[in-house]
Order: sequence, then structure tokens, then C-alpha cells
Amino acid sequence: MRGRVVHVPAFAEEMNKCRPMTALAARSLAEIGYGVLQIDLLGCGDSSGDFGDATWDSWVADILAGIEWTQTRSEAPLWLWGLRGGALLASAVTHAADLASSLLLWQPALSGRSHLTQFLRTKLASDMLADNAAGGGTQALRAQLQQGTSIEIAGYRLSPALAAGMDRADCAFAEKVETVIWLEVGAGADPALSAASQTAVDALRNRRVRVQAEAVAGPRFWQTVETEMCPSLIEATVAAMKEGDRVVSRDPLFL
Repeated sequence: MRGRVVHVPAFAEEMNKCRPMTALAARSLAEIGYGVLQIDLLGCGDSSGDFGDATWDSWVADILAGIEWTQTRSEAPLWLWGLRGGALLASAVTHAADLASSLLLWQPALSGRSHLTQFLRTKLASDMLADNAAGGGTQALRAQLQQGTSIEIAGYRLSPALAAGMDRADCAFAEKVETVIWLEVGAGADPALSAASQTAVDALRNRRVRVQAEAVAGPRFWQTVETEMCPSLIEATVAAMKEGDRVVSRDPLFL
């Protein structure tokens, strides 16, 4: 086995929209020798509990349990595969897990606070369409959460504990992370990383982390209304993972 890959899923409805893509990518990685574990976190998919029962810490614990399960089956190198908000959760896991890991990141969210704000705006937009908008915007919603009241957003009951954990999260990976594959999707024939992502990549390289960063052309499948696939992202992932398991003895700032 080339390596163990533990998928850290996107947040809320983005997770559901991404399921076809992650399933296809997992099969593609398995074909080149990686063992891939995909789990539903507490309150998601087929797992126990309700979304409103979830906390940031419980989700970190779920991923740690998944890592432990893979250790009973293989000692191959560990990769955490974070998608969108899952990159924030993967960052927390790198600090909680006392072991070395590499990271595969798909369109990573860089700030938990910004990612949560985006989710809260979903409720504001929904309330506006229903002609039921309350004043105060996202600040009022945050105040409600801070007072201990859950909020229903697009069918998801967001608990104060989960919101607080996400608000504190960022993509600041532990020192034991030595290799990062950072892949994004952009429009046009010649897409590029966002300015914020490029800054984050440069910061990792300044830490002497081996980083392979690339943007590919394709649809933003995690937010499209209809189910979309992005074959170019899967192709880039397979190519990068083939390279990633051979790069340790080479230039630490590959690509």
C-alpha cells in the first residue's frame, strides 16, 4: 500500500454536493495503491446523532478514531484529505494527533470564521426570500449562538458549540506536517490559485514544508445547484499523489 488516506469532509450541504466527486476520487486513489477511508462525522450522513448534536471537538475525535482504525490495518504513510471546511478540521487534527501526516487539500477554506459567515449568510438569504429577514445580519446570528441558542440553516441545526469551534479554526498545520498537496478549481483556460491561497502556500514553504500547489479548470462542484463533476481535479490529484510519495528525498519545495 502506498499510503493511508483519511477523508475529512466538507461542511454541511457542501459535503453532500461533493459526495459523487469524493467517491470517484477515492476509487481513483485506490487504483494506484492508496487505501482510502471515508466516514460520516457525528450527525452527518449515516452516522449516529443529529447535526445539531455535533461539536468541533467531536468531529476531531471522529477523524482521530478513523486514523486509529487505519493503523490497525496498515503502517503505510498517513494522508489527511481535507475538502473545503474539512481542511480546517484536518488542521485541528494535525495538532491533536501525535503522529506525522501529509495533507491533500481540495479548495481549502482558510478561515473558520469566514467559512461560518458564509454559512450564516445562507440563512439571511433564505429569510429575505421568505420576507422574514431580521435586522443585524450575521452579527445578530452570532450573538444568538453566543447566547446558547441553536440556529436552523438550510435544514441544518447549527449548535453554539459547533459554531464556536469553527469560529476559532484556521489552516495552521502542526509542525509534523511535512508534505502538502494543495489543489484548487478555477474558471478559464489558465486558472491560478487565489491570492489568499498563494500567501498561505508561501508561508508553508517558508516553514520548509514540501508543497505542491496547482489550480485546474473546472466547475465549483461544491456549490453548484446541479451535481457537477470535475475530472481535471481528480486527474491532478492522482498525478500529485503519485509524485507525493516519491518526493521525500528531493527538493523540499517541490513545485
